[in-house]
Amino acid sequence: MNKKILALAALAGGLAVALGAFGAHGLQEVLLANGRADTYHTAVTYHMFHALALLVLAVGEIPGQKITAGLLTGGILVFSGSLYLLSVTNLTWLGAITPLGGFMFMAGWGWLFFQSIKKN
Repeated sequence: MNKKILALAALAGGLAVALGAFGAHGLQEVLLANGRADTYHTAVTYHMFHALALLVLAVGEIPGQKITAGLLTGGILVFSGSLYLLSVTNLTWLGAITPLGGFMFMAGWGWLFFQSIKKN
């Protein structure tokens, strides 16, 4: 088990729950006024799915786990982070950053795939 990745997974998962609850209750008026409730929901969904992926990485002996964890964490920060900010500020230029986070997610999953099929 990788305790650093486990701690990261716990932090990411807890933040996803907290930000989801805050969006549903504390930010509801702002999100509705900005027309961004769906955007915020997308951010929380991707955040939580990738927090769970980090958890799986932490508890197993998985090839390429550290690089994969770094890419997925970067994806959470950039993809979900830009969508969170876009949702509350309505600064549309933040949408241009979001695909970079999506690329980090894809790179993490791709790295994991190629490490898993690599011959030793």
